[in-house]
Amino acid sequence: MGGSIKKKQIVTKSDNTKKTISKSTQIKPKKQSEKKLTSSKKTVYDESQIKHLDALEHIRLRSGMYIGRLGDGSNQNDGIYILLKEVIDNAVDEFIMGFGTRIDVEVENNTVKVRDYGRGIPLGKVVECVSEINTGAKYNDDVFQFSVGMNGVGTKAVNALSSYFRVVSSRDGKATEAIFEKGVIKKKHTGTLKKKQPDGTYFEFVPDEEIFGKYMFNMEFVERRMWNYAYLNSGLTIRLNGEDFHSENGLLDLLNKEIEDTALYSIGSYQGDHLKFAFTHTNSYGENYFSFVNGQYTADGGTHLSAFKEGFVKGINDFYNTSYKSEDIRDGIAAAILVKVKDPVFESQTKNKLGNTDIRQWIVTETQSGLNDWLLRNADAAKKIQEKIQTNEKLRTELSAVKTKAKEAAKKICIQIPKLKDCRYHVQDGIKGENSMIFITEGNSASGTMTHSRNADFQAIFSLRGKPENMYGKKQAEIYKNDELYQLMMALGIETDVENLKYSKIVIATDADNDGFHIRNLVMTFFLGYFEELVTSGRIYILETPLFRVRNKKENIYCYSEDERDKAIKKLGASAETSRFKGLGEINPSEFKQFIAPETMHLTPVEISQLKVIPQLLAFYMGKNTPERRQFIEKHLLSNADIDA
Repeated sequence: MGGSIKKKQIVTKSDNTKKTISKSTQIKPKKQSEKKLTSSKKTVYDESQIKHLDALEHIRLRSGMYIGRLGDGSNQNDGIYILLKEVIDNAVDEFIMGFGTRIDVEVENNTVKVRDYGRGIPLGKVVECVSEINTGAKYNDDVFQFSVGMNGVGTKAVNALSSYFRVVSSRDGKATEAIFEKGVIKKKHTGTLKKKQPDGTYFEFVPDEEIFGKYMFNMEFVERRMWNYAYLNSGLTIRLNGEDFHSENGLLDLLNKEIEDTALYSIGSYQGDHLKFAFTHTNSYGENYFSFVNGQYTADGGTHLSAFKEGFVKGINDFYNTSYKSEDIRDGIAAAILVKVKDPVFESQTKNKLGNTDIRQWIVTETQSGLNDWLLRNADAAKKIQEKIQTNEKLRTELSAVKTKAKEAAKKICIQIPKLKDCRYHVQDGIKGENSMIFITEGNSASGTMTHSRNADFQAIFSLRGKPENMYGKKQAEIYKNDELYQLMMALGIETDVENLKYSKIVIATDADNDGFHIRNLVMTFFLGYFEELVTSGRIYILETPLFRVRNKKENIYCYSEDERDKAIKKLGASAETSRFKGLGEINPSEFKQFIAPETMHLTPVEISQLKVIPQLLAFYMGKNTPERRQFIEKHLLSNADIDA
């Protein structure tokens, strides 16, 4: 789409607007919040204090309202991936409406290029469609019926948050090009293409380092997104850096790739006009779902997922003419669900959870009907499903007696959980608890430091006594016989159902030494073995704390790696004092506060590329001490001298 066109006009924004955007991006929230009013100098609140920001200025100043989070690219939900998604969503919407079967994507050196072969933005509205909020064709049902981006914000946010943004629309041998910098238009021209090109739209952008800081695209995350687009849009080919992503069987392909040979029976599937789903069971505990709305991955589910679960349970009980409990039917399930909704209502701009309530009944009914039809045509699979349900029922009955004893023992301890220092608000409290988190720490020293540093409104602490038991390969009933792990389940609120989880984030906070790493692995084995959906739904994190402090009389620099330490020493001089933090308890509370404050905390999400790798990982690292594992450890083991460098 880089063909030359004859220049027609140039448009620029006023210098005042540029200055306003520049100032808005330089505000440092932390320092600003530290300013305190004194009796000698109070801010006057009058007409002069009322400010107006245009839409793109507001996006730059309050980017979190539009893309959820910033980040440096190390998390798959970081803002740079949201920008990529918003642009590709537009291209996919063209395919959904029947225009273009290929999308070209290139991500290189932090520059993103996306070219679709759809209808192209109407030439007279190119600038408005990428720079004016609430402008676009997605409010017109005749043009876009099942679009992902229904709010007219997507490409505007990309434009505002990019240091360079270029759009070219080609239609019937003519084209319009517009170039922006940080949301400010620099050039626009319209003319006839010298060389004819297919209709469509081309986007090119570079996320702005003033907004995102230093960042880097993780191509594994990008490829995963491309596969999701391919699975959800059979017949569409996405070419990423020369590699094609294409799926003929949609959700069935997705689920097959995730679980492969761990399925207990051949994957079932249903294809409707507005609902598609695929499912099977494995021998894993818990439930795993991949839910989508109009091609958008809804990590937190929503009404469509709840309706699918309800319809699945009803369908099973109708088919077998029984009244199995929902937990027996769904334990071990892995399923992918896609629903097409004309007017999707998401609970946030990043569209992680669907809020429509009017879709529930038809999804329940269609799921029930589609499942029944598949079971009638697959007698062998239907028999294995019933066997799985009956096995779950038997295990639940056995577990019930163990749970009763555990609850009685817990009552004897006290009503409160001894090792839990809870927070005031939880997920169930709505907006107040949406940032709630619990830190799992080792020992009283670390938890004592964190207790004095935390925000008690939304940060809870659970202290382990030491190394928990290795639960690999043990039955679920063993958890309830283990006092510490049972109390951890109670603290999290998941002793009866994972959906009752009290906290938005579970943060493993152990020391940066051999014992700390071992405890981290044991806790992860517990979650992956019995509550893997907590991991696959993105609830588990690792707290990264500084390894070193380099300081002189004027400045303290906290370093998370040896490389950062060396740079700090170079900056402060060879005479600077360097301290090595071996345990969280060594950091005093006044220092530690910044390491768990939401705006400055370093969290690494625990992510699993595919469900099928979980059993393999646990068997290798936490199972029997095989020669292969011994060789791996000997090859990669660090000495204490290496660790304490």
